[in-house]
Amino acid sequence: MRPFQPLDTSALLRVEIVDAMIRVLRANALHEVSYEHVATEAGRPLDVVTEVFPTWDGLLLATIDQWDDQRTTELLPIAERSGTIVFLRAIVRANVADPSLMRFLTSMLNIAATPHHPLAPMLHLRWRRFHAFVLAALQRDVELGREPRTMEPARGAEQLLATYEGLQLQSMVRPEMDLLESFDRAVTRLREGWSREYVPPVWDLEVVGGV
Repeated sequence: MRPFQPLDTSALLRVEIVDAMIRVLRANALHEVSYEHVATEAGRPLDVVTEVFPTWDGLLLATIDQWDDQRTTELLPIAERSGTIVFLRAIVRANVADPSLMRFLTSMLNIAATPHHPLAPMLHLRWRRFHAFVLAALQRDVELGREPRTMEPARGAEQLLATYEGLQLQSMVRPEMDLLESFDRAVTRLREGWSREYVPPVWDLEVVGGV
């Protein structure tokens, strides 16, 4: 019999506060959210919330990790079972059903792109980690014959993530857009290109422009 392990109440409190932050972000833009909103939603005194998360950046980072884990972890096996594109499509479907995480991550891009922001390197790490997963999954797809050997996985990952992230960004400012259908069409076209040997472009923009 395993010895009794007491509950880590501090860890449970962190999860509780981050869950409250997630609920607040479902209804509000990031720039409108404050410690006070989170404390009210969590039903905790403000000083308890700030003691657990002394910095706002720390709360933001914890929210990214916890929320992304809730959304993505159960979908990760799809990449091995059915391929990278099916995996990303599953995330797109989840984001269509609940776009709040997609909105939050997009808001965080501004911080990630701000030079010398203390949170930027940690955000870069998380985006690079996702890119690395997609790259490794595409390499596996090529090994298994799910994707053609004419597709260079490093380039394929760039193109696929540009499509995946770019279409989601468009959908947030064009709410009438059918995101899933657009993803399917774009990826179908993308894979057509992957099936052929890459030929470097030979056009001369000055000649094409008639200069």
